[in-house]
Amino acid sequence: MSEKNPLATGSATPAQARAGGVATSGAADISAFLKKAATVGAPKVPGERGRLVFALDATASREPTWGMAQEITGQMFTEAARVGTLDIQLVFFRGMGECRSSGWVTEAQRLKELMRKVACVGGQTQIGRVLAHAADEAADKRVHALVYVGDAMEESLDDLCGKAGRLAMAKVPVFTFLEGGDPATEHAYREIARITRGAFARFDPGAATQLAELLRAVAVFASGGRLALTDAAKGSRGAQLLLGQMK
Repeated sequence: MSEKNPLATGSATPAQARAGGVATSGAADISAFLKKAATVGAPKVPGERGRLVFALDATASREPTWGMAQEITGQMFTEAARVGTLDIQLVFFRGMGECRSSGWVTEAQRLKELMRKVACVGGQTQIGRVLAHAADEAADKRVHALVYVGDAMEESLDDLCGKAGRLAMAKVPVFTFLEGGDPATEHAYREIARITRGAFARFDPGAATQLAELLRAVAVFASGGRLALTDAAKGSRGAQLLLGQMK
């Protein structure tokens, strides 16, 4: 993958203790996410191209489901095309301080090609650098949403909340997706989403259908705004089922 301005190197903070087993995700979490996503973010200017930063934890623990993520990313473009246009920038971190970003991609196939070139490597999380990078991008040109998919958090929560504050000021909602259910990680992901007026959802390891539903929803939001997301949900049998459960 070509690298666009490698993010500054920094040492990771000590890992936070994890607790308990994996919580069960389900339709209620995804339904709540879809409902929340329809009410956040600044209004989208008609005709404006949507810009979405798609960030992934590529450390070793994610390797079992990395292929799944590759296969479903193209669905974001397909869904976004129904309501507008979408540019996506891939950001990932792995290993000992490696964190990279691609250029802005306009085609599903190109995004898949970039992801196929990435192999998971053991290391600690670098969520703070992802948030800081997205804020820098937003300072240059509007970013409509940041998606972050991961399964752990090994950094200072106070530091992450500070960086999330920059995104909140830039009106960039962060949509955090947790694979599994580590309680400490969930708390951090929820805080990032809360501060930025984004949304949080869990998905079961290997649950392609759950993650695909979430990514499609964000793509619609980023490309057409919250009204487009509401309209898209009305025309989707899967979304109708989820919305019906919220009554």
